[in-house]
Amino acid sequence: MIRDSSSSAPSLGKDLLGLEPLSADQIRLVLDTAEPFKEVSERAIKKVPTLRGKTIVNLFYEASTRTRIAFEFAEKRLSADTVNIAAAGSSVEKGENLVDTARNLEAMRIDMVVIRHPASGAAAFLADRIPSNVINAGDGWHEHPTQGLLDLLTIRDKLGRIEGVRVCICGDILHSRVARSNIWGLLKLGAEVAVCGPRSLLPRGIEELGVHVFKHPEEAIEWADVLNVLRLQLERMQAGYIPSLDEYYRVYGITQKRLERAPRDVLILHPGPMNRGVEIDSMVADGPHSAILQQVTNGIAIRMAVLYLLSGGTPERANVAQAEDVPAGVRR
Repeated sequence: MIRDSSSSAPSLGKDLLGLEPLSADQIRLVLDTAEPFKEVSERAIKKVPTLRGKTIVNLFYEASTRTRIAFEFAEKRLSADTVNIAAAGSSVEKGENLVDTARNLEAMRIDMVVIRHPASGAAAFLADRIPSNVINAGDGWHEHPTQGLLDLLTIRDKLGRIEGVRVCICGDILHSRVARSNIWGLLKLGAEVAVCGPRSLLPRGIEELGVHVFKHPEEAIEWADVLNVLRLQLERMQAGYIPSLDEYYRVYGITQKRLERAPRDVLILHPGPMNRGVEIDSMVADGPHSAILQQVTNGIAIRMAVLYLLSGGTPERANVAQAEDVPAGVRR
């Protein structure tokens, strides 16, 4: 996925489809590029002209709040023109397929597509068929790369490093594209990774990815520096994965009582939306070691960085780009 150039510096290439194909240098490129864009969100005027004249389509075949809004904020803060298309109420409901939708958008001379789709591989399928940049905002059970990147950025912000950090991903690993992106990204940057959850919610052969497997959350809490607590994805499940929500919370819920036994402070992450009282209790979600709201803030900076890099920007220009055309008196 690295574009050929005379420079040895990494680039993202045409599309961002997942973290599995990326190198450690490419992942660091996105994290480092996000840093100067954090400052934009702290200004009185939260806008820079970096993508002025670019048209970006947000094409969502699944319901979304955080991801869709974060992309829209990122696009608008970079001064891009945006169009939001949801499957409900569009020609998709009339039987139009993904390729026809994309080709019609291409005929309107767009520059980028951000796509969320229930089918694994849909983003790659689209990227192979249109010349516009494609960003995967979540495809089936496959990957959610920008969520993985913002989780990495949050860990680095809070702990100062990623290499050597012990991260346990807890809960519904089987149905989670977030878990897969986190595993690939963390391992590439030198973290130790574990998973914890009911065996019915762990993919077969998960150990082959190079992760530890814990049967009980108490073991995970004793081992980990970071817990990334996943939402129990009831909408993707068939009956029989868990006995009941109450039983899941009793056995696998991340509670304050369990965390009090930890030998060290444990950083708490959650990709949202949260099922409070199911996978996590409110005292943990709102507690002093929770970085859940910082994840949301970092999500905008990461998506700004991805949009910027795919448009041809370089990390050297990011500090300049985020300062252009903004009067000094209103930057903060």
